[in-house]
Amino acid sequence: MTGGAAAGGGAQVVMAGGALAKNVFWQVAGVMALGTNTTLNGVVLSKTGITLAAGAVVHGKLMAQTSVTLSGNTVAP
Repeated sequence: MTGGAAAGGGAQVVMAGGALAKNVFWQVAGVMALGTNTTLNGVVLSKTGITLAAGAVVHGKLMAQTSVTLSGNTVAP
């Protein structure tokens, strides 16, 4: 994506059809922001930064050129 991306509080991005988080990539040029208690599956690649609100869970990896900001989160493969 040429801009940023955001998932609102309580949103869930789930895998279907046997997809694995390690094979799903979210690439953004701006900030990727996950709201409170959001669940995301996949690898996040951000040119700007990644911010997770309290309780957000990521099954995958978070990689940014500038910063990854966590606040009481779970990040696991």
